[in-house]
Amino acid sequence: MFLDTVLTRNASLVDTAAALHRSGAVPPDTYVLDADAVEANAALLAAEADRLGLTLWFVVKQIGRNPELIRAVSRHIPEFAAIDPAEARLLHATGARAGNLGHLVQIPPRDLPEMLAWRPEAVTVFDLANARAVSDAAAALGTVQDVLVRLEGAPGSVYPGQEGGVPLDRLDAFAAEAERLSGIRLAGVTAFPCVLCDPATGRPAPTPTFELAVKAKALLAARGHRDVKLSAPSATSMATLPLLAELGATHGEPGHSLTGTTPLHALDPHQPEQPAYVYVTEVAHTLADGRPALHGGGFYARAGIREALLPRSGARLAVQPSPAENIDYYRLLDAPALPDEARVGDTAVLAFRTQIFVTRSTVAVVSGLSAGAPRLTGLYDARGRAL
Repeated sequence: MFLDTVLTRNASLVDTAAALHRSGAVPPDTYVLDADAVEANAALLAAEADRLGLTLWFVVKQIGRNPELIRAVSRHIPEFAAIDPAEARLLHATGARAGNLGHLVQIPPRDLPEMLAWRPEAVTVFDLANARAVSDAAAALGTVQDVLVRLEGAPGSVYPGQEGGVPLDRLDAFAAEAERLSGIRLAGVTAFPCVLCDPATGRPAPTPTFELAVKAKALLAARGHRDVKLSAPSATSMATLPLLAELGATHGEPGHSLTGTTPLHALDPHQPEQPAYVYVTEVAHTLADGRPALHGGGFYARAGIREALLPRSGARLAVQPSPAENIDYYRLLDAPALPDEARVGDTAVLAFRTQIFVTRSTVAVVSGLSAGAPRLTGLYDARGRAL
């Protein structure tokens, strides 16, 4: 999906990843991340958001919750949106500030006292029961916690496994109950996804869910709430920040833009953000019909994988599709035109959309690429733990 883009914009990352694998410094099934590019992307996004009057909360699930990269990003975007408690704890321990908790996964009530003590800017609640739990925990700490109401998505737009939220036609009744809770303040709304990229052109556009969120923001303002926040996550990038500001969002939540891997980047290599990771693995064996099999572990089901580069021979072979329900042991390539183009042990470099935290991959962080002096600074598992 991103192989042409990364070869055009960050070919030294491809060369470095291949060299690290050939030397044995990184194993197959490793994502190699360019810390310089991640930090440069964060600086770009922060400057543009500041120009537009937007606040950013950065997201790191897609880069494996990596502490080196968290520090690099938080130098420019100091607050995070954590998708679940495990991610929140790692981000907090690394020194970043809590911006939005409960963003995709609600905080279990037993975890609320710990996390509210961090004084997050906002906690997202999907229903009244969670709002009451946050209020009770905040009151026990002697604080009042700002909350964002998660709005139910427009029909047909909600991803399976992400259902929940307050329907727009019930928001007024929800607000009337929530306003009676002493430990919280209704600070705004959020929804997901608010922006999506066209599969054919990559161009971003607001979703019907974003339109509902804008109406919800107006409803809270009409009830007398001041400075109502609207966080509009999904595809937050240099290309979409002006759209967020124009439509009334106050917050964005950049994730894939930190690594230059939104769908728009796959089709337009000249987007401002630089591609910042590749996936490196190796040929495990060859089938009787000549098709090479790559070691798996990091082939995310929604990756949009197309080709693998075999640097030794220079061959670029198509990656064959694999059903999402199958275990990711290997991934097959098309048979090469010449038998010697793919040997067992050969390095393979790929670039595709991922969510590293749901893989079993190794994460290698490289610094110094921007200065022509790359060095491997750490190896981690897919959840940010040092190896």
